[in-house]
Amino acid sequence: MMTVNSKSCSKLFEKIWFQYLIVLFAAGFLYFITCAPTVLWQDSGLFIYRIWHNDIEGNLGIALSHPLYIMLGIPVKWIPVGEFAWRVNMISAIFGAVAVANLYLLLRLWLGKVWPAVIGAVSLAVSWTFWQNAVWAEAYTLYAAQLFTELLVLFQYIRTKRTGYLYWLGFLNGLSIANHLWGVFPLACYGLFLLVLIYQKQIKIKHAVLFSLLWILGCLPYLYLIVKGVIESGDFVGTMQSALFGSGWQSSVLNTSITVRLALENFMFVLLNFPTPNIILLVVGIAVLWEKTPSRGFANILFALLLMYFVFAFRYKVPDRHAFFLPFYCIAALMMGLGSDFVIQKFSGKKIIAILLIFSFLPVGSYFITPALARNYYPSLAERRQRPYRDEYDYWLQPWKNGYRGAERFAKEALESVEQNAMIYAYTTDIHAFLYVQEVCGKYPDVKVVSNHDCSIGQKPLDEETAAKYVSQSLLYTTSGEPSYYPDFLARYDFVSSGLLWKVVELNTEEELLNIKEDN
Repeated sequence: MMTVNSKSCSKLFEKIWFQYLIVLFAAGFLYFITCAPTVLWQDSGLFIYRIWHNDIEGNLGIALSHPLYIMLGIPVKWIPVGEFAWRVNMISAIFGAVAVANLYLLLRLWLGKVWPAVIGAVSLAVSWTFWQNAVWAEAYTLYAAQLFTELLVLFQYIRTKRTGYLYWLGFLNGLSIANHLWGVFPLACYGLFLLVLIYQKQIKIKHAVLFSLLWILGCLPYLYLIVKGVIESGDFVGTMQSALFGSGWQSSVLNTSITVRLALENFMFVLLNFPTPNIILLVVGIAVLWEKTPSRGFANILFALLLMYFVFAFRYKVPDRHAFFLPFYCIAALMMGLGSDFVIQKFSGKKIIAILLIFSFLPVGSYFITPALARNYYPSLAERRQRPYRDEYDYWLQPWKNGYRGAERFAKEALESVEQNAMIYAYTTDIHAFLYVQEVCGKYPDVKVVSNHDCSIGQKPLDEETAAKYVSQSLLYTTSGEPSYYPDFLARYDFVSSGLLWKVVELNTEEELLNIKEDN
């Protein structure tokens, strides 16, 4: 009898892992075919540039360093397949697929059923923010994969009571924080969970100590930057502010004021990720969470994470705050899997499974029409950081980026259009596209590209004296003529449209300005 059970368990184990691989490769294929082929704008370009330079620290503060992500990205420089930027973008695709597969595995082990796990995994895989961040260089899908790995290990501890899983949980959470500070939210939950286990005499204090030591081991890349910062600056308080908030985001991180517009946009973000009747499954999943949980502590941790991730992103004031809802969407997709299990049980039959599956894929179709709807009902999106070869509605509202080379094309054509030894002042949106073309592609090295935002390795920010020198030689350009996109000291000059760029010139008579415009 024992032999039969052993064989049965072995076959079940093999079956589940075969299903895991199917989900992994299906999600990986989706992100592979929709992955950005080259460098993109903003943070994505910054990550590619930092990996090119082996820069695990960055210059935006320790909180924004994401050292583990950079360390994992550095080896792709030596993989002789495809373009360098594409290889870095594929890191997000790989970890996005791992996150989706890990979510499937967690639900499959928890519920013992295939279809609720599939519905939960698909809900996350095709959600707007998650899909978008799975096809360009970012640290977010790596964090999602880490989060679900932690929850799998926690689930295994609750199921088996083996303290070895707690040790792994500590180490894995340390690694999460070495990638992104989102990991502090689960850490708070795990710490309280350990205290409860100690109080209930399920574990001893030595187990919590070992958990902490392994956490430190996993968190070493991040802790190294903190120690380095304290030693180099001698400023412990300043270094800890950098470690918690970065260089200039403290007010945004601690923000407590919420406007009506901010709230409406945040709810719109959630609807953009789950534009399907299946969003009701999120509410159902929360309602049945404590009924289906393997332990009350596990349910409490999941609900606390859902709430903390949502509240943090909801009152966070940064231009790209929609991306900070991503951990919330991860837990929300898990709840949708739970909710689908309840609905399938309530309305048994293949039809309800088919309906829920169809609903879970509905977001894919919605992304084809969302840009057109936004053009009519959300005109303010077109006012945000417009760039040549980038339609704001398509770029931001459609998650796929296959075939998109707008940033690279802009940088190449702009560099080609200026004189030798000219200087281009670039904003944070496009600086790294220029540097990618120059340093990685090896083109137009005679043009100097500078920025006072996200200043790059070995470069000094543009100062007033240097600007005056280049203006006097008619060799200074900017990527925008809008005041918020260049330093204040350039406001005393005129900006003349010059193809994709703006030439910075001395104040002249109307006749002289007209001649400059005609020449360009």
